[in-house]
Amino acid sequence: MNLTELEEIGLKSVGKIYHNLSYDELIRHEIENDECVVTKKGATAVDTGIFTGRSPKDKYFVDRYPSNQYIAWGDVNQKISEEIFNELLDLSREQLSGKDLYITDVFSGSSEASKKSIRFVTEIAWQSHFVKNMFIRPNEEELENFKPEFTVLNACKAVNDKWMEHGLNSEVFVLFDIENNLAIIGGTWYGGELKKGIFSMMNYWLPLEGKLSMHCSANVGERGDTALFFGLSGTGKTTLSTDPHRRLIGDDEHGWDDEGVFNFEGGCYAKVINLDGKSEPEIYNAIRPGALLENVVMYGDGEVDYEDSSKTENTRVSYPIEHIDNHEPSLGAGHPENIIFLTADAFGVLPPVSKLTREQAMYYFLSGYTAKVAGTERGITEPVATFSACFGEAFLPLHPTVYAKLLGEKIDKHGVNVYLVNTGWTGGAYGVGHRMSIKDTRACINAILDGSIKSSEFDVTRTFGLHVPKTLGEINPEILNPRNAWANKEEFDKTRDTLAEMFIENFKKYQSEDSEFDYSAAGPKIES
Repeated sequence: MNLTELEEIGLKSVGKIYHNLSYDELIRHEIENDECVVTKKGATAVDTGIFTGRSPKDKYFVDRYPSNQYIAWGDVNQKISEEIFNELLDLSREQLSGKDLYITDVFSGSSEASKKSIRFVTEIAWQSHFVKNMFIRPNEEELENFKPEFTVLNACKAVNDKWMEHGLNSEVFVLFDIENNLAIIGGTWYGGELKKGIFSMMNYWLPLEGKLSMHCSANVGERGDTALFFGLSGTGKTTLSTDPHRRLIGDDEHGWDDEGVFNFEGGCYAKVINLDGKSEPEIYNAIRPGALLENVVMYGDGEVDYEDSSKTENTRVSYPIEHIDNHEPSLGAGHPENIIFLTADAFGVLPPVSKLTREQAMYYFLSGYTAKVAGTERGITEPVATFSACFGEAFLPLHPTVYAKLLGEKIDKHGVNVYLVNTGWTGGAYGVGHRMSIKDTRACINAILDGSIKSSEFDVTRTFGLHVPKTLGEINPEILNPRNAWANKEEFDKTRDTLAEMFIENFKKYQSEDSEFDYSAAGPKIES
């Protein structure tokens, strides 16, 4: 790395360049710069300032040909003009010029055929540490020949005071110029913007190459059988894919190309609110030197109070995947045998496990359903349905049907089994029923992965038309068909129809006369 390369992206009078520092060097800089404190277990802990989560309303793409022909414009993917982008690029360059800078070169994607080389530029040591944790770390030979295909300028200290004049949402900006292979970030220090920004770009690049990008976790068994776990926050995606009997490929972002499944990342970014060593030992034990905690509360002796949410409920830790003992070193595996859609249904309507037809798989993938429970957000007193297309709509620059079409083609080509697993409530809605036990959920997952579920005899539920096993191992048969688990059957029917109406209403956006993605026939049907 030299000054000429920085001058090419508009940075001037740069001080010292700290290029691809080791973990020990980064941690020393974090301590010397007073950016962090060291915990009792040797991890470093930082505060991300007033922003302890992403700022999705502040994310924009430059409205320029040809990318503007592919992007699905709307609330998720907002337009910004070249003129305003260039003005904020100048602001970002001004902030980073004349400073000591940390430059980190990484890969996104472990597949040789699909990986992208990314360069991050920041004046904050811990942010360099964060991306070193989260992305794939090149070896020495790869670093010598490294040529970035995309650059991120993180000018987090820069604030856009002209945001109202620009017609933007706030002083924060997270902007992508696809044609010039550049992103700029200002006004927020939150590490997740760096991670999810590149995820958004991978979700743009790969589908245009005929490759599927996915918001899912993945693991692989001893016989080489790969499994994918899709699910929104709180559904158990990280917990259920971390299995002592299967190697973890990754916990959040993956691609699927002609060779198989591959991780985009080289690390994990786990929530740590209420973390304890008994329920999630893999994550707990991964918090050691090299791990980076965000926004946790600590005592004077360096002990972390994981139950304290006074800073945020969204306390996090990033760490290299090597901190998980049972991980897949190649960060990839073959084509999946099984795909599992996870939902935490707080209405208590969906079965613990259902085998989906190909059409149902497309329907539930595009629906991307889970439910928030009372008490999780101010004003929520009853379960609230959440639909996020492809289980990750916030990160999809292209229309959801682009990803659905690719998924359907790959399911057909590789004969993949698809299941819907409810990790939410049974015997009643939230407040009446109870949460599905982790033991029963694990039993459902294990039956899918070892293939024993295929020998079950199946019933078909009313309204939702889901295929549910009559018996499955040692699981109480009463809970397998959710209506049987409710004491008040009339109340179940009423709640089921209410949820069905929500599904039907949400899916209307995919229905039109010429739509090849009208899978509404595979969804629920309310009987008169």
